[in-house]
Amino acid sequence: MATLTASPKKAVQPLPWLGFGLCVLAYTFGGTASTLMATYLPVVVSQLLGNAVPPDQLDKAGAWINAVFLYGWMAGGLLFGPVADRIGRVRALAIVTALCGVGLLATASVTSLETLLLVRFVTGAGVGGVLLVSTVYISEVWPETSRPIALGILSTTFPVGIVATGGLVSGLSDWRVAFNIGLIPVVTALLIWIFLIESGVWKSGRSRPFGEKANRSGELFEPGNRANLLSGTLIFGAVLIGLWGIFGWLPTWVQTLLPVGESGQTERGVTMMLLGTGGIVGGVLSGFLVRTLGPRRTLMGTFAACIGACALLFLTNRTFSPVVYAELALLALFFGISQGSLSSYVPTLFPVSIRATATGFCFNIGRLFTATAVLFTGVLVTALGGFGNALLLFSGAFVIAFMAIWQRK
Repeated sequence: MATLTASPKKAVQPLPWLGFGLCVLAYTFGGTASTLMATYLPVVVSQLLGNAVPPDQLDKAGAWINAVFLYGWMAGGLLFGPVADRIGRVRALAIVTALCGVGLLATASVTSLETLLLVRFVTGAGVGGVLLVSTVYISEVWPETSRPIALGILSTTFPVGIVATGGLVSGLSDWRVAFNIGLIPVVTALLIWIFLIESGVWKSGRSRPFGEKANRSGELFEPGNRANLLSGTLIFGAVLIGLWGIFGWLPTWVQTLLPVGESGQTERGVTMMLLGTGGIVGGVLSGFLVRTLGPRRTLMGTFAACIGACALLFLTNRTFSPVVYAELALLALFFGISQGSLSSYVPTLFPVSIRATATGFCFNIGRLFTATAVLFTGVLVTALGGFGNALLLFSGAFVIAFMAIWQRK
């Protein structure tokens, strides 16, 4: 008589909520570290250079502070990709989160502009590393069925950090006290180092027979990876130029729509809140769209929508009206969807052994051109006859991104 044996049930793998929560904390403070200086910038520069600072000197110092941060962001994203591939996702994430926190804490005690530039570069490097390594880590430890949703939600925490900056600034007039918030990411880094479990995908991907360890820099540019590297860099770089070129100057453009003499404080404040909120909602929606439509169709639709929303906003408004708010909210929504979708799409283009390195390359090589391009916005405004025309030109970057994703059959 045959003996019946019960087939063992497949164990259900618990979701890595602790890892997700710590990545959310790190990502959120990346948003805060990116925008906290901008809110205190006039006060900081005045105190470091002397209270009677000419406007042109203030603008020049502010431009350098912002550009150095972006260059640091680029350097961190490029540097910590190979670091994460070599030493592991968890240790790399702990290091970059600590770097972000230490940069914020150090800012609270700077006494010269030169020191501030150095500290902002370090902070930018930490932010660039956090955004890269946390994205790669979640893409490897989260179950495939709901991974796009998890990554989409993760991407929304960056604008949450931006919104939180506004609340912090409204309650603290002393910028040195405000930058002590860097203590929180330092503690988060310690928790990551102690409690986070290393990615099993990374562990298995690095287990090669002796003598077969690949040179990751060489492997990155091998024929099998070259096309994806070029495509990922072109798509994300183009989106980055369009996003930063438009995002950073929208409040100024809104000011130009108002009658001469109006402060525009309320209108500019609402603009920033709409941009942050749109990023949050769009990031959440991106996961569901990618899971339903697939990454390629989601990105093509999003880029086309960004082009249309930019044309609508910058070509149809010559004076300010409430319609501007609605059109800004629409554009911000598509910005958020694009960032969330790309966060889940780009890492999947590459094998595990070079995933962090290649993703970091794609995410950050465009920042070199972005930081430089944004500095020349003033020249474009003069040449093209206004902020609206200059920002419309930046929206052409989404056309490049659309064509790059369209050719990937």
